[in-house]
Amino acid sequence: MELYPLKFVPIFKYRLWGGEKLKSVLNKDYSETNIGESWEISDVEDGETVVANGNLQGRTLRNLIKEYKGSFLGKPVYEQFGNDFPLLIKFIDAKTPLSIQVHPGNEIAKERHNSFGKNEMWYVMEADTAAELIVGFDKKLAKDAYQKSVADGSILDLMHHENVAEGDTFYIPTGRVHAIGAGVLLAEIQQTSDITYRMFDYNRVDAKTGALRDLHNDLAIDVIDFECHESYKTRYETKKNVSNTLVHSPYFTTNILIIEGSLQKDFSKLDSFVIYICVLGAVELNCKNETFSLRKGETLLLPATITHIDLKSISKESKLLEVYL
Repeated sequence: MELYPLKFVPIFKYRLWGGEKLKSVLNKDYSETNIGESWEISDVEDGETVVANGNLQGRTLRNLIKEYKGSFLGKPVYEQFGNDFPLLIKFIDAKTPLSIQVHPGNEIAKERHNSFGKNEMWYVMEADTAAELIVGFDKKLAKDAYQKSVADGSILDLMHHENVAEGDTFYIPTGRVHAIGAGVLLAEIQQTSDITYRMFDYNRVDAKTGALRDLHNDLAIDVIDFECHESYKTRYETKKNVSNTLVHSPYFTTNILIIEGSLQKDFSKLDSFVIYICVLGAVELNCKNETFSLRKGETLLLPATITHIDLKSISKESKLLEVYL
């Protein structure tokens, strides 16, 4: 069966900090409350998304990779990852702040959890007035000073707070302490991993369990980058109708396309799957004389055998995140 552009059925995740913007802003369809995450494309165990459209409807990523191998992932990607899909794509709505947390790298994650590490990036889609992201430290810390700040609840005073607006982008390598603040709606691109070490959680009680959430400071201490970095926000160009470099890392490549009118894309030299995430407006994607719509809050995967597409904005201006390996 010939491969084609694929949409997936999102998986909605309850989070005590979740709100309603995934529904009210991104038009997600669910009835639960406190939904904080929409997993758009996932190969996480017990959280695998299935194809929503066409003849492959109902098939999981793992199933497709096993059948199509390099034709689906790209030959070099398949040689590196085998049947494991390397990325997890999410939308996140934080009505209240997330915990202060950190993620392990590949080596420790493999040893402790038999998992990939969790390098990730954020692209802010909407932010309330004065909403912020917390990323890294404002000064270099010693381990004992850090441990004291966690114990007495002053860790927030040591971290770098940045007010954010639509379009702000942050790369979060493993080891970088971080948290999403209240009032932020964002797209997250990350390695396929669900490993998070919470360090501080405001002493919140989860209404579903009636208990404080677990903290993982004994695991986090060996992972944390205690350095202070000059800048945490990603700077990028905003040229129209080209793929502007957003975050290029060893784990994923992300560009941003700001589309007015239409453009053609040629992936014949890439040999990787490509994921498009619509973060503003709406786009029509034409592939082999078939048209697929992509609206704000929707995600689409192009298998590696698809090398030529046409993109057309059907709103005044549209923005896509373009992701591949």
